Amino acid sequence: MESSIEGSSESTTVTTSPSRRVRELLALCFSSVEEAGGFQEFESFVTELVSCLDSLYENVALDANNELENDVIEEVLDEILKVLSSPQMDQDVIDALSFHLPKVTSKFADISSRCLQLVEEIVDRFVEACNPRDMLSILCEALDAARCYHSASTCSTPLLHGLSKVFILIQRRHYEQLKVAVPIVLNVLKDISLETDVQVEDLFDKALGIASSIRDVSSKLNNEEEAKVRCLLCLYVIQITAIISVSIRDKAASCIPLVIQLEQFLTSCGLTHLGLITGNDTEKLMSTVAGDDDEFITSFPDISLGASLLFICAKISHEVAEAAIAVLGSVVDELQNNPVKRWQAYGMLKYILSSGDLVWEFKRHAIEFLLDITKGVTSSQCNDEQIDCSDYTPGIYATLQAVTLLIMYAPDADLRKKTFEALKRVLSDIPAPHRFDVLRALVTNSRSPSMTAILLGLVKDSMSKSSLQDTDCAAVDTHVIELVELVLRPPQGGPPLLPDQSDAILAALNLYRFALLFESRGKKSYTL
Repeated sequence: MESSIEGSSESTTVTTSPSRRVRELLALCFSSVEEAGGFQEFESFVTELVSCLDSLYENVALDANNELENDVIEEVLDEILKVLSSPQMDQDVIDALSFHLPKVTSKFADISSRCLQLVEEIVDRFVEACNPRDMLSILCEALDAARCYHSASTCSTPLLHGLSKVFILIQRRHYEQLKVAVPIVLNVLKDISLETDVQVEDLFDKALGIASSIRDVSSKLNNEEEAKVRCLLCLYVIQITAIISVSIRDKAASCIPLVIQLEQFLTSCGLTHLGLITGNDTEKLMSTVAGDDDEFITSFPDISLGASLLFICAKISHEVAEAAIAVLGSVVDELQNNPVKRWQAYGMLKYILSSGDLVWEFKRHAIEFLLDITKGVTSSQCNDEQIDCSDYTPGIYATLQAVTLLIMYAPDADLRKKTFEALKRVLSDIPAPHRFDVLRALVTNSRSPSMTAILLGLVKDSMSKSSLQDTDCAAVDTHVIELVELVLRPPQGGPPLLPDQSDAILAALNLYRFALLFESRGKKSYTL
């Protein structure tokens, strides 16, 4: 940084240290405010200060390993903190600087641990001295900008820490303020989770700090606003559960203790394990908080995944109390005896089974849970004409589609075997009038001839196990023919490809032959 002093006949250049230049600019900001009509000049000095800090950051970014430059940054940040902490600091000046310095100084947080500490103290100073509502919007804007920095994880740390303090300092309209800030926080946490070198515990600490702050806010409120803040807290916790679970790179065991710590926040809204795994609780929460606000709803894209993960983690955790274990056991019993809730649970599990970002252990436990809730369930239990399954069929289909992919790509034979058993049980749990629609959709959308053959084999097995029931034989014959034609006369036209489609073709022919044998023996009363 250089300043030029010009005389009548010569020019002399004097080198000024960055920390000294920053101190000078801060002093000029202070003095310009005291002068009459000095606002325009003040804005000019603030702009120059920000430009000075930006230039300094660019120099450091070009040579990140330069310890000398790092020392200079620490001196600059220390100088800013000293000036901001001065008892003589004018409130108008610190208010004006708050719109710029939290954002620009947060860039330096990843340079060294000392820089991180200084930036955090600078942000804290603004939080203490400025209007909380102003600081909320300032920090949210800074957080949004931090998503583009080289190390969003470190740079966002002081901003998130400051935001957790601001939440508590807000005096009114808490719910409206939090509803604006929470989606921004979630976007930052999601970006951090995608970093290749993310430290899950560090990510969790950031998320937990915000959750604790929101809970503290709700404890100061009463009536309707308290209820809304608690619902918003639960949505936040469920969403960060998904974010943290996806960020796991090795084993689910390292994530489960963290997720279990989050459960304490959910009890404040009366959420239950049954409500989480059926999706009823998340629907109620979203209805209470979001209403018809589609933009807000998009801020929680993984809410169903998070809810199902919270349940699965609670079920497999060794840290759950005995009372909770008993509750989880009662949930399984309830799902075994209640077809509607069981179908809802199928639909929720699809978010785990279809996720390409989760480790396999989560999917293994989801399949085992499917086997638990279908144990002892017979097709007669779900064929009650008074129970309408049509609303749940799309969710069940999506789950089964994910299950078919697991059968093909699971990393070990044991998981493939369990998944195949789950496929058979869930299919048999679908009421007969809807079962063919699901099977037809699975066969139509199957991209694997081997899987198509497996599905057609299940149809044949279902026919052979059926007893003489009062069913529409003509309709069943039509269903079988339609499934066979899907393979032998592909919807896209032309004959099936050989030898690529040989497995599917053989299975289709076997199914057709089996149907003819059944008809010739007079055993046409079967269900698909």
